[in-house]
Amino acid sequence: MRTSLRSVRGARSALALLAAGTLALSAAGCSDDGDGAGAPDGGKGTSDVIRHTVQLPKLNGQKLKVTAVWTGAEQKGFTKVLEEFSRRTGAEVAYVPSGDDMSAFVGSKIEGGDPPDVAMLQQPGALREFAQKGWLKPLGGETAAELEKNFTKGWQDLGSYEGKRYGVYFKVSNKSLVWYNTKVFEGAGAKEPKTWPEFLSTAQLIADYGIPAVSVGGADGWTLTDWFENVYLSQAGPQKYDQLAQHRIPWTDPSVKDALTALGRLFGGKGLLADGNEGSIQTQFPTSVTQTFTGGEEPKAAMVFEGDFAAANVIGAGARIGKEAGVFPFPAVGAKAPVVTGGDVGVALKDGPAAQALLTFLASADAAQVWAGQGGFLSANRNLALAAYPDDTLRSIAKAVVAAGDDFRFDMSDLAPASFGGKPGQGEWKHLQDFLKNPGDVAGTQQKLESDAAKAFKS
Repeated sequence: MRTSLRSVRGARSALALLAAGTLALSAAGCSDDGDGAGAPDGGKGTSDVIRHTVQLPKLNGQKLKVTAVWTGAEQKGFTKVLEEFSRRTGAEVAYVPSGDDMSAFVGSKIEGGDPPDVAMLQQPGALREFAQKGWLKPLGGETAAELEKNFTKGWQDLGSYEGKRYGVYFKVSNKSLVWYNTKVFEGAGAKEPKTWPEFLSTAQLIADYGIPAVSVGGADGWTLTDWFENVYLSQAGPQKYDQLAQHRIPWTDPSVKDALTALGRLFGGKGLLADGNEGSIQTQFPTSVTQTFTGGEEPKAAMVFEGDFAAANVIGAGARIGKEAGVFPFPAVGAKAPVVTGGDVGVALKDGPAAQALLTFLASADAAQVWAGQGGFLSANRNLALAAYPDDTLRSIAKAVVAAGDDFRFDMSDLAPASFGGKPGQGEWKHLQDFLKNPGDVAGTQQKLESDAAKAFKS
């Protein structure tokens, strides 16, 4: 989430995840189809209500070390998954947060001779990099069978490199959602916008009402790549999106200029951003969400953009989704509204039955059910029942993701080499942070992005 959220490099032909308007995001109600796991008891994910659809080996006394970027609510949710795995197998599992730079963390552990058994990678570029270096262990037969049973070919391919399967996409995300404070919208007389011009007009209406329109978590550079990708996909279209993702067109292309210019109309608008441009650079993602829904009569902003995983932060702020908190699809900048997806893929860095057993568990509906009931989680597992999710809005989002099958497009920055698309203080993260500070410098931002991209794609 991401408290750091990203995600396949091999997804050269990934397509738009959902058609505009397919998400019933205003708690329109979405019934369970009756298959897969039942709903957790009160969202607690207790073991007595988790269906055992996968057989796991007994691993009494074996120790397993797992790393991921997750902290806060995401770490809490994943820890419950690991606890269930430990309960069923007898393995002792230790969770180690990696920090945002997963590549550097794992690289240092491998050099030191003590890599974690399993890592949850956010960037497909990292999966490809690790596979090229020989760090990853292919999926075993039982894990591959569980993966095939529960996931479409597209998700299986996303975890593969040069024909070998290495990863299980456990946690996915729809990164094209705008969450809003319903009380502020009502007070300002605002309605959910469907297009970018309507979004900007709504933002100005709210600012004139006396509350900044948008909260931006600019301290986490990945949020800014998500802003750009949604604008770019909608405005430039999927073909250009694929070309830029593969660096087959440069970042100095006119299509990038158009997207930055459109985004600059928001970032450069007077009074539109909570705490202004400089304040936005200091705001971390979780705070960007919670300050939109806390503050009594005066929240710091009316809207915040990010994926479905923001629901955990919304709930943590005391807002009820469908009540104090509403959500709508990212507005159409071009002909169609965009939907960008991301995900976290589990890979094995060590041989052994324990690592493979955990990946098998993560590929099952059982593991997904544990976290789904907590909120802030989305799965592409087609055998996870919608009843596992805690509210109608999340059920709608989940249903749309599964129904999309293989028709999706992946987060562009996660498709890039990690040195360009996924490193704090460099590449896309840094240059888009600089753009947030100075939204008028479109040409300069393009030049810096292209310089770094050219180096990264050559290496």
